[in-house]
Amino acid sequence: MLNSGRLHLLSQLDTLGTVRAVADTLHLSASTVSQQLAVLETETRCRLIERTGRRVRLTPAGLLLARRGREILDRMADVEAELRALNDEPIGTVRLAVFQSAIYSLAVPAANRLATTHPHLDLELVEMEPHESGPALRSGEADVIVTTTDYSGLTWGADLEVMSLGSDPVVLVLPHGHPLASRTAVSLAACKEETWACDRPQSYMADLTVRLCRESGFEPRVACRFSNYLMLLRHVETTGSIALLPALAVTSDHAVVTRRLSPPVHRNVAVVVRRGAPQRAAVNAVIAALRDHPEIDALSAPDPSREGRDGDRHP
Repeated sequence: MLNSGRLHLLSQLDTLGTVRAVADTLHLSASTVSQQLAVLETETRCRLIERTGRRVRLTPAGLLLARRGREILDRMADVEAELRALNDEPIGTVRLAVFQSAIYSLAVPAANRLATTHPHLDLELVEMEPHESGPALRSGEADVIVTTTDYSGLTWGADLEVMSLGSDPVVLVLPHGHPLASRTAVSLAACKEETWACDRPQSYMADLTVRLCRESGFEPRVACRFSNYLMLLRHVETTGSIALLPALAVTSDHAVVTRRLSPPVHRNVAVVVRRGAPQRAAVNAVIAALRDHPEIDALSAPDPSREGRDGDRHP
C-alpha cells in the first residue's frame, strides 16, 4: 500500500529537484529523505530515482508516480476536509502563490486573519510571478494564485476560475529631485534619455516596461535587473535610475516619488483557482479572506461587469 508521506517526498523531489532541497523544506535530514524514497521503490517494485553524477533525477516511473501522487494527496486532503466540513471547519494545507508586490499587502494580512478564524487551516505562501504561478496552478503545485489577468503568456481557458480583486496602477518611480517629479502625470516619451532599473528578463514587469517604452519610440537603457523590488527601489534611490512598478510595490519607507503615466496603465489583479479542482472548505476560506481585504490605497475596486473575465489590456 502506498504511503502518503513517502508520496509527498517524491512529489517534492519532482518540484524542488534535489534531495537536499526536499530535506531543507520539510526539516528532515537528507539521509532520511533518501531512505524513505528507497522504501517507496521497494513498495512499488519500480525504480523511481536514478543518479547522474552527484545529482538524482526521476525515472519515467518516478515522474508518473510523483504527478499522480500529487493528485492522490489532493484527494486525501479533500476527503479529510469533507469529513471536517460536516462541522463547517476548514482544515488542511492550501498552497497560495502570490506575486511579490501582493505578499505583504494582500497575502500576509489574509494569512493572519485565517490563523485566527480557522486555526486548523495551514496556509503556505509561495512567491511566484505571473509567468510562474499560472503553470503551477494547472500542475497542482499551487491551489490558489494571486496574479494579473493582463499577463499574455498564459491562456485563460475554461479550466480556470478568475475572481477580480481590483485594479492596480502602474506608476513611474523617480528619485527625489528628479525633473519629471514636478509633473502630475508623465508621458514615457519624456523618459527616452533616462537609465532604467528593471525586473528579470521575460518577467511580466520587464516585458511591460520594454513594450511601453518601444510604443513611446525608444529602447530603454537598462542599468540593472533585480527580481527583488526592494533592491530595485534602492537602486532608484541611490543611483538616479527610474523604473515602472505596480503601485502595490512602492511603500512609503523608500525615498522615491511616483507619478502616474499619461496615458494611464493599470494591471488587473485577480485570485484564480482550477475550475475542475474540488473546492474544499479550506480553499474557499482562503479565497474569501483574499477577496474581503481591508481597503488598500493602490488597489481600486474591481469592475463587477468584468468579473471572471480577462483584464483590460494596456493602452
